[in-house]
Amino acid sequence: MDYKHIKVDKKVKDSHWMRTDGRQHNVIRPINIVRDYISYAEGSALIEMGNTRIVTTASVEEKVPQFLKGRGSGWVTAEYGMLPRSTDTRMTRETTQGRAGGRTLEIQRLIGRALRAVVDLRALGERTIWIDCDVITADGGTRTASITGGFVALAGAIIRLKREGAIKRFPIRDYVAAVSTGVIDGKSMIDLDYKEDSRADVDMNFVMTGSGLFVEIQGTAEEQPFSKELFDEMAGLAEEGIYILIEKQKEVLGGLLEKI
Repeated sequence: MDYKHIKVDKKVKDSHWMRTDGRQHNVIRPINIVRDYISYAEGSALIEMGNTRIVTTASVEEKVPQFLKGRGSGWVTAEYGMLPRSTDTRMTRETTQGRAGGRTLEIQRLIGRALRAVVDLRALGERTIWIDCDVITADGGTRTASITGGFVALAGAIIRLKREGAIKRFPIRDYVAAVSTGVIDGKSMIDLDYKEDSRADVDMNFVMTGSGLFVEIQGTAEEQPFSKELFDEMAGLAEEGIYILIEKQKEVLGGLLEKI
């Protein structure tokens, strides 16, 4: 596929495709990733997708879960949370409720699965890398942005391990990123903000690798079932958007993954 026609945050005059922020249906929000955002973490990144902002950190722990002890394999896992005023009204911290909610657990597992899909866990050795994703401003697409930013944090931590000689083989096999798509008034579009997501007829999330392989697809028809034609349209939009996101990851990491 030729991606040269893809643009980010391009304003258009065609009101038929005009969205609340002026984007076309196939245009992702402005993307910004700041690497090494947190001083103490082995790897970290601030990711901004439009008004959605998430701090991701990667912490190395020299042990693995009980089920992996003695097997010579490492582990990558994630935690996810939203700050009380990441939304327009204050939400209660889940720690005060005694446990994480079902949505939080589902997102954490998604992030962990997505990142493990591109890591050779045996090359990581018997250590765990925790990816913490803290949403500081939520305007849609927090789980997908967590994956995209979380990969940069993970890569930073693994680059550090390799430079320090803690690992012999570089464990990252490919890039990975994620983006949301949806259908509003019968039209498919990419990277929905909160207002768009709240009125979408179909809501989907795609996770893909740099080589164009699917890691995970989440999709729900809110009211009416949707056709394969619409699914194919959303998959095509996701492929284009994820290409842009991975190019941004490469830019932020300075091509370091290709050099190791």
